[in-house]
Amino acid sequence: MNANDTAQLPGHLAPQGGYQVTEQVGHLLRKAYQRHLSIFQTNASDPDLTSVQFVTLCALHDLGPSSQVELVKATSVDQATIRGIVDRLKARGLVDLSKDEADGRKVVITLLPKGEALLQDMYPSAYQISEQTVARLNSAERIALLYLLRKIADDDDGGM
Repeated sequence: MNANDTAQLPGHLAPQGGYQVTEQVGHLLRKAYQRHLSIFQTNASDPDLTSVQFVTLCALHDLGPSSQVELVKATSVDQATIRGIVDRLKARGLVDLSKDEADGRKVVITLLPKGEALLQDMYPSAYQISEQTVARLNSAERIALLYLLRKIADDDDGGM
């Protein structure tokens, strides 16, 4: 934010002595995400299912049997984290791991019927969770929010 931008801010948002962390995009995104996670945990049909586990199950449902690399790409979850998520989903009997027939080094993760059933049970809750997350926004604001989040998340320009 340059001096001209600062001059246009309402008094309560103008930085006191420069940088005001509570008005920065990263801080606000983190707070919004924490609120969403709280809504997710309160409203999930399975209290033991985390939002990242749900996203992973959704990716397996959409993609079919997948490697960890494919799940990382589909979920935007890093390799080390996805490994732990897959291990926990396997321990719950929601996914299965097997060796790829064409490449024995590659592990393929498959959604099991119990995982599919959990997803089907979770979908109505997921719609409600999304609705509660944006409940304070009118329809135009919801469209704008999703548009802007997609634009921020788009990394086609290499992050620049």
